[in-house]
Amino acid sequence: MTNQTPSILGRMLWVSFLMFFLLLIALFFGISQGSTSGGIKNIWQLIFKGNEADPVLTTIIWQIRFPRTLLAALAGATLSLGGLVFQALLRNPLAEPYILGISGGSAIGAIFGIIMGFSRFPGVSLTAFAGSIATLLLLLVMSSGRTLLKNDSLLLSGVMVNAFCSAIIMFLISMTQDSRLHSIMFWLMGDFSMVDLQQVKILGAVLFFCFVLLFMLSNSMNLMLLGKEMAQSMGVNIKAVTITLLIATSFMVSATVSHCGLLGFVGLVIPHLLRLIFGPDHRVLVPACVLGGGAYMILCDLLARTLSQHGEMPVGVITAMVGAPLFIYLLKRSAK
Repeated sequence: MTNQTPSILGRMLWVSFLMFFLLLIALFFGISQGSTSGGIKNIWQLIFKGNEADPVLTTIIWQIRFPRTLLAALAGATLSLGGLVFQALLRNPLAEPYILGISGGSAIGAIFGIIMGFSRFPGVSLTAFAGSIATLLLLLVMSSGRTLLKNDSLLLSGVMVNAFCSAIIMFLISMTQDSRLHSIMFWLMGDFSMVDLQQVKILGAVLFFCFVLLFMLSNSMNLMLLGKEMAQSMGVNIKAVTITLLIATSFMVSATVSHCGLLGFVGLVIPHLLRLIFGPDHRVLVPACVLGGGAYMILCDLLARTLSQHGEMPVGVITAMVGAPLFIYLLKRSAK
């Protein structure tokens, strides 16, 4: 046992350092590239020369690209970690942050906010968050008691709630005939364009505590994968840990969705890919998903900003185009 702990710690530090290095590279490209490209050389001058740099470029980098890149990193980290937790909680590789219908409830709340004419932040964010919390409470009531620990019950409840939320979303869109329809559709496909640094700071502070809590429960997730009886014999309170994981993950995912809109496949692909590379230990996978998911989302947002010559695309389009084929490949590879 004494030899195992240093080995786990060293592996966790090595993987975290590697993923942090990849995140730094993604951050650099995220702030250096865009529709008005500053170029890598100019970015280095901005970092090291400070006031001597071009003031227009300074404004573009620090007031537009930098907050957007940080928000993309937070969104990717949250959705990746949420997918990892749900896959461990439900012991199902197809589980991801939207499996409980949290995204559908958040989307309904956001659409109501847009229709009511609220500002993007905090108005639409608050209504989206309220919708996601209402959905979570509905799911907890539907899955209350002993069925809370049954994977099939949670999965089926999520499918039913998602279908119902999708119907409400389509109804609301069909009833909207003015310019707000474009805002609703753009938000539904994922959007990082309306962001400021203060907003990112608030979201980052909220998500940090969720990240720490889930890391503290990473070993419990390892034990729960061994089965209910084995985990209980090792001292894990199955019901308390399950409820804590469910609420903490749903909270951080709903907070992210309320800011960024719907982003699919991130919580499916990244945890699955990192598990194939680094193994099944959640003490290693939790920080890897936070850092690797952030880097992945930054690169997806960079593609969304630079691929089209007629303006940027919703980042959700990129995550779906990249994530769906990659996830199919990962499923076929893991089935061999």
